[in-house]
Amino acid sequence: MPSRKEIQWSQLRVGALVLVALAVLIGLIFLMSGSTGGLFAKKYVLRSYFENAAGLKNGAEVTLQGVTIGNVKSIRIVQTRNPTPVEVRMEVGEEAIKVLHTDSEAIIAQAGVLGDSYVDINSTHASGPSPANNAELPVGGAPSIQDVIRSSNDSIQQIQALIKKVDTLVATVNSGKRTVGELINDPALAKKVVSIATNLQMVTDELASGKGSLGKFVNDDALYSRALSAVDKLDKITTDLDAGKGTAGKLLKDDALYNNLNAAVKSTDQLVSGINAGKGGLGKIATDQGFAQKLDETVTHLDAILKGVDTGEGTVGQLFRNKTLYEHTDQTMEQATQLLQAFRADPKKYLTIQMKVF
Repeated sequence: MPSRKEIQWSQLRVGALVLVALAVLIGLIFLMSGSTGGLFAKKYVLRSYFENAAGLKNGAEVTLQGVTIGNVKSIRIVQTRNPTPVEVRMEVGEEAIKVLHTDSEAIIAQAGVLGDSYVDINSTHASGPSPANNAELPVGGAPSIQDVIRSSNDSIQQIQALIKKVDTLVATVNSGKRTVGELINDPALAKKVVSIATNLQMVTDELASGKGSLGKFVNDDALYSRALSAVDKLDKITTDLDAGKGTAGKLLKDDALYNNLNAAVKSTDQLVSGINAGKGGLGKIATDQGFAQKLDETVTHLDAILKGVDTGEGTVGQLFRNKTLYEHTDQTMEQATQLLQAFRADPKKYLTIQMKVF
């Protein structure tokens, strides 16, 4: 039989092992609860409501700007909170509450493409007071992995539709339909393209050899020299203009000419202002209603006289319209001319005075 001393030593070893196990267990508990401030630290519960849990599980991490401050305590459906029925209750430590705000936003994020979901709280633009226990935090608008996948599916569908259209276009081209198909599959058109390319090559060769007007323009040094001389002359003219030489240069540079022109414009403006004000003869003509009425009456009477003349009324009208009267008048004028000529040739013949004495 084992002695009493051996039994006591065995019991002592078992007790020591139990104490070490308890110490390790307590240490693990402290490590596991370190994110919430420790096992005996005061805990605060915060709530947020989401449209979808997005794979979030109980015990998932709660982070603030990427730093773990707590864990997800529970997830449940609250029907009265539609369209955001998923209630996520989070447990955070007292120290974390001090840096949170009532307007801090909570989102469900993903640790990579295939990672676990967690709750991330953003306080970058928050400025409200610290939240109380069981306070509700608003939800941010970050896209979930489902939204990303949905967007990717839409993009994939659009790409597939585009590929189908490209495939249809390629099939149409290969079949020789439409303009592009004829361009690719028509042998006659291919021969025309080759012919055009050949002609273009011939034209290019002639240009390079200096043939034709365009070839001379490209290769003739004399033409280049003339063009350079013309540019030099144009540059000289521009320099003279800038220096104020010649009539055009004086127009650009002479201040006296500018002053005279400015004075002429000012005088013209004064003249027009005087006319508009009714000053002087031109002003009265432009603004006097009585004068305008008289002028209108005069023009009307002159128009009536001209109409009468045109219709043959009166002596002047007869002169214009009556051919016989015109011929008689012409004959009378001719006879008067002959009489004057005869009188000038022999005035004694017409001025002889005969006296008779009874």
